[in-house]
Amino acid sequence: MVVDLFALGFFSFCGGLIDAAVGGGGLLLMPALLHALPEHTLTTVFGTNKMAVWAGTLSSIFRYVKRVKLVWKIMIPTAFAAFLFSYLGAKSIAFIPKDIMQVAVFFLLVVMAIYTFVKKDLGKTHKELKINHREIAKGVIFGGLIGYYDGVFGPGSGSFLIFLFVRGFGFDFLNASASAKLINMGTFTAALLFFIPSGNVLWEIGILVAACNILGAIVGVFLALRYGSEFIRIVFLVLLVFLIGRMGLGMV
Repeated sequence: MVVDLFALGFFSFCGGLIDAAVGGGGLLLMPALLHALPEHTLTTVFGTNKMAVWAGTLSSIFRYVKRVKLVWKIMIPTAFAAFLFSYLGAKSIAFIPKDIMQVAVFFLLVVMAIYTFVKKDLGKTHKELKINHREIAKGVIFGGLIGYYDGVFGPGSGSFLIFLFVRGFGFDFLNASASAKLINMGTFTAALLFFIPSGNVLWEIGILVAACNILGAIVGVFLALRYGSEFIRIVFLVLLVFLIGRMGLGMV
């Protein structure tokens, strides 16, 4: 058990680091939790994971806000939509065919990876966004779609958000990554509103994993702010390739 706790701490630190920069840290932490907690239900493992990534994401948001100028007039309604639709997604899990969802997400990830690789200047500069009803509506649609997806399925939701913010709003990767953290706070909070009241969080393990996730998030934000959008773009592409490979193997 001691070895498992050290392993969980390590994977949570790495997950927090990756999550703070480009999202997708749960792809490291979730398998580690499943391996270390075989006697617990999947719902409890999911709840413990959400508590940890919620803490790490909250930590990274505070650090990003000090250095990155977020477009609050768009991000707040987007986060609210993500919160609402994530809860609705969690409620409708039983009605969504997971196999179809997995295939669709796999092909979307491939398209995102190719597009980001080919468009060398994508996300290098930050376009000053003209805030109007059209842009706010676009943000609400983005938040609703990704929130629902996160509630139903989950893997890569942060990466989808970053891509949508870069492509849809003209953000650079740094601002898109910071903005994605705010939206993920909405989806994680919605999930915890289900997991905590239903008793599906292992608090002793969760607090340890959350602390390591916060430490990883601090390092991840430092690297993102230090090396900027080009660094995030490279890590983003590496994560997409990892996601594609992992999902592809699962579909074989």
